[in-house]
Amino acid sequence: MLKALLSLALALSMAGSAQAQDRLSLILDWFVNPDHGPIIIAKERGFFKQMGLEVEIVAPANPTDPPKMVAAGRADLAVSYQPQLHLNLHQGMELIRVGTLVSTPLTCLVTLADGPVKRIADLAGRKVGFAVAGVQEVLLEAMLRHNGVAPDAVEKVNIGFSISPALMSGQVAGVIGAFRNFELNQLAIEGRTGRCFYPESEGVPAYDELIYVANPRTMNKDRLRRFMAATELAAQFILNNPAESWTIFAGTSSELRNELNERAWRDTYPRFATRPAAMDHGRYAAFDAFLLKMGAVPGATPVSKLTMDVTAP
Repeated sequence: MLKALLSLALALSMAGSAQAQDRLSLILDWFVNPDHGPIIIAKERGFFKQMGLEVEIVAPANPTDPPKMVAAGRADLAVSYQPQLHLNLHQGMELIRVGTLVSTPLTCLVTLADGPVKRIADLAGRKVGFAVAGVQEVLLEAMLRHNGVAPDAVEKVNIGFSISPALMSGQVAGVIGAFRNFELNQLAIEGRTGRCFYPESEGVPAYDELIYVANPRTMNKDRLRRFMAATELAAQFILNNPAESWTIFAGTSSELRNELNERAWRDTYPRFATRPAAMDHGRYAAFDAFLLKMGAVPGATPVSKLTMDVTAP
């Protein structure tokens, strides 16, 4: 009996050791910032290790690279955006959503509160900036139409990621693609007040802002399942301990310890997905139908091709 127990203990020990060596590479959508709270907290609190994972977290050189790297098999997982996923699939990329990081839209159409634009209809005849061509232009067009403004009544200007400066300098009257947890705070720090028009209140279906995408052909479901379990623990920890979580998060880099990131943390943590693996079939179907109606995609994509629940048998 004792020999059998010792053998079982040795087997479990060896299994735990092997599991602890399971590696998973994750490409962020951009440099580390409060949007990535559950990922960093899962690492710092040991939740990845608890799930038998060693997660390599990489910031991309170019924010358009992460989904391409996963589709090409150069990374296991990437942080991306639900609206972008719909377009990526029509570009031939092998991708599927396997989890959610931020479960509400963050993007908004921002104007200056003391400027001439008090409502979306006031944008007619003015310039509107966008950071990334494609989805942001579709969102802007839908919001304009929802308010009775023809899309060609505004002049679209590609301002790159110079969002707040372009708005404060008067280069544009509004910007689409600003994040409500960052740009509004950045404006406030600069002594200006921004006005945010929310896409989900202006004719655009609600969507998951930040998601995890994997290659459906090469992914390891067991490792992804454990990754989601770890980030779920992290999201719950953050929700229950927001101040302590900020201290842990900010302690990982001196570049994070500033007023903008601290403000952004307070605005972001309530939006983290507390059930990252959970799949909302209706949300993905509705947004795909919206893109099709807007002419942004050439055809419909079945929800089964867009998203999956990696915890399902």
